[in-house]
This record gives sequence, C-alpha cells and structure tokens, in this order.
Amino acid sequence: MSNSFGQIFRISTWGESHGGGVGVVIDGCPPQIPLSEEEIQIDLDRRRPGQSEIVTPRKESDSCEILSGVFEGKTLGTPIAILVRNKDQRPSSYNEMKDKYRPSHADYTYDAKYGTRAWHGGGRASARETIGRVAAAVVAKKVLAQLYPGIEILSWVQSVKDIEAQVDGQTVTSAMIESNIVRTGDPEAVGPMTDLIKMMRSEGNSVGGVVECIVRNAPAGLGNPVFGKLEATLAQAMMSLPATKGFEIGSGFGGTQLTGAEHNDPFYMDGDTVRTTSNRSGGVQGGISNGENISFKVAFKPTATIMTEQQTVSSQKEDTELKGRGRHDPCVLPRAVPIVEAMTALTLCDHALLHAAQCGSSQAS
Repeated sequence: MSNSFGQIFRISTWGESHGGGVGVVIDGCPPQIPLSEEEIQIDLDRRRPGQSEIVTPRKESDSCEILSGVFEGKTLGTPIAILVRNKDQRPSSYNEMKDKYRPSHADYTYDAKYGTRAWHGGGRASARETIGRVAAAVVAKKVLAQLYPGIEILSWVQSVKDIEAQVDGQTVTSAMIESNIVRTGDPEAVGPMTDLIKMMRSEGNSVGGVVECIVRNAPAGLGNPVFGKLEATLAQAMMSLPATKGFEIGSGFGGTQLTGAEHNDPFYMDGDTVRTTSNRSGGVQGGISNGENISFKVAFKPTATIMTEQQTVSSQKEDTELKGRGRHDPCVLPRAVPIVEAMTALTLCDHALLHAAQCGSSQAS
C-alpha cells in the first residue's frame, strides 16, 4: 500500500503529526548488522524540529525506541520496529482548520478521498511522518556499508529561492554541510540564505529551493531496465517527500539545451575500471548505475503554511478566509537534507539486495 516503500528492504511508516507517536517497521533487513538506538538518534537529531532559529520551534527530542528485531546489538533478520513518541503536541492550534481547508495543503484532497482527516496538524501529510524514513535509512546505510565499503551519500542546500550556492560535489564534506544551520556546502551563501529565511519568517511568509545529492563510490550494476530503473525509483522516492515539486538527475532539464555530441559521456579505461570522462548521465545509464557518482537535485516548494490571511473554502463548501496558526518551518530545506539522504539510502539498499537476489552475487561490480 501507499505507506510502504521497497521490495526486499521494505519499510512501512505509520503515525500522525499530533498523535501518540510515529515510527517505522523495517522488513527484509539482513541479520547480524550492528545497530543501536544511539546510531539512529544521530540522524534523527539532524531532522528534528527546534534545532535552530530558522526552523519550526516545535520542541521534540525525537528520542527513538527499538521495539523489535535487534538482540544484543545486532539485527535478527526479523522485522525491526522503531518508535518515536510525540511530546510537544498542540492540537488546539489547529481548531480553525477543522472546518477550513489550508491553501496548498492536503486538507481538501484528504477529505475528497477519505471523507475524513486528522485535522489537528497535517496527519500523515505532515513532514513528521519522515521520522520513520530517517530511522530506517540508518539501517539501510549500515547494510550498504557492508556491501560497498566507501559508499558515501551527501546532500546539501543548493539554493534558497534565487540564492545559489557554489558547491563542488567532488570535494564537499559532511563536516562542511553540517557546520552551518542552512546545511549548504558554500560558506559564502550561508549569510544571505539565513537572512532571507529569517526575513520570510518575520513577514509570516515562506520560501523554497533545491537540495542536491551525490552518491560517491557507488558500484556499477544497481538498477533494472524499463520499470525498475534506478533513476525512476529515486524519482519516486524523492517525489514522495512532503513539499517536493521536481526531480532531475545528471544534466536534467539543462541537458535539453545540448547536442548529442555535447551531452554524451565518453568511456575510457582507468586501469581495469570502465570510467566516463564526463558525468552528464548522473551516474545512471539505461536505468542501471555505471560506477560514476550518482547526482541529482530535488525541488522543494515554499512551506504551505503562512501567517497571513488567504482566501479558502470551508468543509461546508463556503468561501471564507484563513490565517496560518501553529509552529512551522519558514523554509523546509535545512531539515530536508537528511531526509533526501535517507530516501537515497533506502533506494540504493533495496536495489543492492534486489541485485543480489537476481544475479546471485552480494555485490554489483
């Protein structure tokens, strides 16, 4: 169903933004993978609210509890259940939204589909649902590290509105990205991006932008032809995230401005390894990874909740107005960085295990 992702390494997330808690069940994880709550907590802390002055002030520790599937510090091969309890709930902030649809939110569409919705907060449409994805991705990263030592997944904020970062995907490090509250890899862009986000918050407005991701030391051979293409799965993974509006891999839409002679990635031999002199394919050709860095971008819209009056309609189908309430991110990008990394890890881990199941090898080349 729509709450699950993956075929062999399969996750199912559950919970609403202002319910008792949120979490994930992971099925298909290999046994004897070392795993602790402390390791999971590191990435949950990168995603959690209240971590800086430019994100939502909701105060949640997002402390995780492993309920099953781990014994004496290692996975059992059985389903792993991870729970994060909601602590700082304020459903009263959403009383007005019970009968009024928030513009560009999922309120109306949920009512249209189900005839009911969890109106105190975004329910399943809230970014709080992504806690389960981030927790599960810690496990996926550990599986990937055993299969492909040296594989590295990094994401950063590439742009906020029209402010572009200058980041070298070949040399940017996790330390550089995590050294600032925007999570961009360009020190010169930190100030302007931070100032813009603060200004949007002061005006009761919001702003969007682009997160870029790179996978270094990815093996060749992950992915499948036709419907199982690696870039198609990555696109599904990224477009399943709240507030996403676009995905492009490699040259993306810019590649349409080039000729074939300009766009092709010529092959050459680097010792015993097949390499390409350029990487406009973004590390994927024919739906299968070619061993070069996998690189793509994800577009995030401005946060839908803004603190100014907007025209809307009520659940009784009457024209009305609504002003945003509650605690919200003026820009989702800083907290989206670890979530993009998480969905990348989940996608690659599933493809790695699919490759092993079909091709009889634990590793692609």
